[in-house]
Amino acid sequence: MATQQRRERERAERETLIVTAAREMAEADGWPSVTIRRLAERIEYSQPVLYSHFAGRGAIVDAVAMQGIGELAESLEAARAGAESGAELAAVAQAYLDFATDHPAVFEAAFTLAEGLPFGPDAPEVLKAGFAPLFAVFAPLAGDHDPEAVTEAGWAAIHGLAVLARDGRLRPVHQQERLAVLLEKFTTT
Repeated sequence: MATQQRRERERAERETLIVTAAREMAEADGWPSVTIRRLAERIEYSQPVLYSHFAGRGAIVDAVAMQGIGELAESLEAARAGAESGAELAAVAQAYLDFATDHPAVFEAAFTLAEGLPFGPDAPEVLKAGFAPLFAVFAPLAGDHDPEAVTEAGWAAIHGLAVLARDGRLRPVHQQERLAVLLEKFTTT
């Protein structure tokens, strides 16, 4: 039994090493730099070892995305919980934008490159946890509308700001003003 536990622990450690290396490579040089060959060289394992853990590069990207969404969820929840009453939406929105800025490769993995992540009712708990703080701040604003639809619209708006800013499509000097406009549109009846 001890041998089996050791093997399982070593396997989990290798998976963590692979995901961490992929994430570091992507953050440093972008996702095109992350190949199975380069990853194998970086972690000093053979390519078949990587394939014994992940079906391919897409599965590694999905693992980075899952890890990143978990971190995003924690960041959003901490922002919501730490905000003054009435300022939760602004805090969550700012935390989302900050996460996108601070972790561009993880953000890209989660929202652009991920291939095998089921969203919606069948989503893994970590993905649901990522949606929960958004729902907590947008659902009370739903009025006669479906709370999930309002949350999705709010999330889409914040996400759009994050992506357009990341891609240099928006003037950086107006970032706070854009966020203020967005928040005003959601909170003014």
